[in-house]
Amino acid sequence: MDSCQLVLASASPRRLELLSAFGLHLQVDPVDIDERPAPGEKPAALAQRLAEAKAAAAASRHPGRVVLAADTVVAADGAVLGKPADAAEAGAMLRRLAGRRHEVYTAVAARRDAAAAVRLSRSEVDFRALAASEIDAYVATGEPLDKAGAYGIQGCAAIFVTRLCGSYSGVVGLPLAETAELLQEFGIELLRCGAAA
Repeated sequence: MDSCQLVLASASPRRLELLSAFGLHLQVDPVDIDERPAPGEKPAALAQRLAEAKAAAAASRHPGRVVLAADTVVAADGAVLGKPADAAEAGAMLRRLAGRRHEVYTAVAARRDAAAAVRLSRSEVDFRALAASEIDAYVATGEPLDKAGAYGIQGCAAIFVTRLCGSYSGVVGLPLAETAELLQEFGIELLRCGAAA
């Protein structure tokens, strides 16, 4: 079997872009699961549970293949900020994040048949104070609507960030250090895949 072959159980173009840089032979097969947090579930536990559930669901469709899945959870004061339902909710989330620090948890899970493993990345992100006009203008771009916490650090929201402690790629949606470590357990060496590309 090709040691650079991987099933990515995600529709995220950002995760696909991050992995494609390493020359992996990727098959994209996103799964649809219930992403609502359980009562009292902490952000880190939610991210891990969802990443593992996505990997398990996709692995059942790809016996013998290595499947990778991830989930990103943004939290402010311990409360989960998911993907906004609409522009109004996106604006409310950004007002909550403005001028303060929040956490981003991204879990990445790998699975091949019954073999499974997961890693968690935690990052802290500080936003500067934001004017109402800035929030409205950013929401109008449409960028926040498909992203946890209503922003993408790799996009226009980069101008809001004054400090990042942790993994930049984790905040984007796939922590590459943890991903590389995880995939090594399944016989996939990212740098060797890139060299072979």
